[in-house]
Amino acid sequence: MKNWSLASRILASVLAVVTSSLVFLSISVAGFTRFEVTERLDNSLQEVAERLEFVISAVSQVPNGGSVARLPDVGPRTLAYQIVDQSGHVLLRSQNAPVTPFVSTNRTGFYDSPKFRIYVTHSTSSTNDILVGEPTFHRREALRRATLISVLPMLVFLPIVWLLVHWIVRRALRPLTDLQAEIRKRGDRNLEPIGRLALPEELSTILTAVNSLLTRLKKALSTERAFAANAAHELRNPIGALLAQTQMLRDQSVDTDARERSARIAQQVRALGRTVEKLLQLSRASSGIALQGERFDLLPVLEILADEFRGSIEQVAVIRLSHPGMEHLFIDGDMDAAGILFRNLIENAVRHGTPSEPITITATPDRTVSVENAGPILGNAKLAELKEPFVRGENPRVEGSGLGLAIAATIAEQMGAKLILLSPRPTKIDGFSAQVHFLQSAVPEQS
Repeated sequence: MKNWSLASRILASVLAVVTSSLVFLSISVAGFTRFEVTERLDNSLQEVAERLEFVISAVSQVPNGGSVARLPDVGPRTLAYQIVDQSGHVLLRSQNAPVTPFVSTNRTGFYDSPKFRIYVTHSTSSTNDILVGEPTFHRREALRRATLISVLPMLVFLPIVWLLVHWIVRRALRPLTDLQAEIRKRGDRNLEPIGRLALPEELSTILTAVNSLLTRLKKALSTERAFAANAAHELRNPIGALLAQTQMLRDQSVDTDARERSARIAQQVRALGRTVEKLLQLSRASSGIALQGERFDLLPVLEILADEFRGSIEQVAVIRLSHPGMEHLFIDGDMDAAGILFRNLIENAVRHGTPSEPITITATPDRTVSVENAGPILGNAKLAELKEPFVRGENPRVEGSGLGLAIAATIAEQMGAKLILLSPRPTKIDGFSAQVHFLQSAVPEQS
């Protein structure tokens, strides 16, 4: 039951108890019914035997005995009787009784034979015995009918019990389902307290605790984002000044060793600057920049980014942009956020791709934009981690902050798109592919 829902557990437990109780009750009622019916039928045999006492006087008028009393409407279920003398000779019998005694005994009591349930009693007015028999199949039929009449309603009522318990449990747990739905709506971009719900007392305390947690979490995240944004913003100017001074020092130095050290310092300062820029982008992405719903054409943004990377001094790979059969790709979101998204994907391809192989940016009519690069294959476990902040690729020689794909994934989610990471590339045996699938635009695209 580890993976069962709470409602299923309650339903299973209650129904198990109810079913077991009904089964036990049915068995008990069946046993009690059989006992009562058997007792009543035995009393009927005894009563008939006592009322046959008057027949004894008629036997004395039958000199040879063995007479048969013809009774009207005698059927297979009718009681049979015999008047037997001390020597075991049947003096008088009903037409449905055998010619020989039911049992060869004159002791008072109840006896069973294959075909009859017999009661034997001694006559108080003579030396003869009175034997009364009930057909066995009639008694069994009576017991079976009585048992079914008492047990069958319980078995029929069991599905009704299941439906009632199911309805009651689902209704009782509906407030918990509502609370669960409200909690699921909360995330890093929605940490507002949950409003008033019609909850029982046990769940009201949980709602209070959840709202308190959301408030503290919202404050902590706001403080963290504000710190990251302010720190990154404040560091940009000093880093730029430091980089300029380092480059001047490198250019003015006549010592070769000093020039090399200045170059390494400038390289580290550039890496620090890129990390600061990534922190600013992450802060903007976390703040919900891409939640704005304006509509724009994505293809010009991709063309600008491709041209920018082609003209970069550090860029040595070839950037290829293709959108066969497409003149426009309208999407809903923020243009700046989309630029940040694909800038990070292209930077990731540039850093981790093979310099001798081109980087391809492809837009297809199914509203998918893919950025692919050649390179070693990444394992599935690593692919699953790359969308998390500060997770870097498997090549330790490649510099990076581990924030690019996390920023891209955050912006894609806000824009209602889906970022899929693949390795190897589709139709290839190596490399890496980042595919962004956009939803259909709410406004028809213009030709």
